[in-house]
Amino acid sequence: MTKNEISISRRSCFLYQDEAATHLLIQPIDEHDLEVLDQEVKAIKELSDKPFSLVAFMIKDWNQELTPWAAPPVFGRIPFGSGAEKTLEFITSQLLPEIQENIPHLILGGYSLAGLFALWAGYQTDKFEAIAAASPSVWYPQWIDYASENRPLAKSVYLSLGDKEEKAKNPIMAQVGNAIRKQHELLMEQEINTILEWNTGNHFVDSDKRMAKGFAWAINNL
Repeated sequence: MTKNEISISRRSCFLYQDEAATHLLIQPIDEHDLEVLDQEVKAIKELSDKPFSLVAFMIKDWNQELTPWAAPPVFGRIPFGSGAEKTLEFITSQLLPEIQENIPHLILGGYSLAGLFALWAGYQTDKFEAIAAASPSVWYPQWIDYASENRPLAKSVYLSLGDKEEKAKNPIMAQVGNAIRKQHELLMEQEINTILEWNTGNHFVDSDKRMAKGFAWAINNL
């Protein structure tokens, strides 16, 4: 597997490429994700024997670029925006034409707000056969209402959460446990191939391992 840094529409992208890849994994990342990306790719290889490529692209404004509609701040003073549509358009119209080539299976995944973005994208387009949402921000205002009223176009959805995440001091973020249980319940009712996996620890533990487990499950279940 080769590793390269490339620029697509002025976005830094990190491409791990297997010439025999049958699955392409797509992941929005921040600086922390980048630091552990090599470990994530290695862990995916250990969990799946199917050849894959992974492309990760940098998100500059996490609160703006990954959220589907505007919402007030949950912590600090920075509100959430409505830039998810533009980010999805970047993936479908700019990134994939450069990267996909003949790889038949597309999987979109992300951690935290990027996990929420991946979930939302799975409702917008059928381009992604599977979604890997690790510790997704399903506490996001009106998200469960949206999920209750819509059906994903993705065939498979992986969900996970740390077992201490719903014990957060922030009352809105503490809703994440009930929200992800509801999300999983809705997916099962809609007969979407899905799993909800619980990990040990809070939101900031083992993000690379959690993402690897999600991507590997998606690869192995297609």
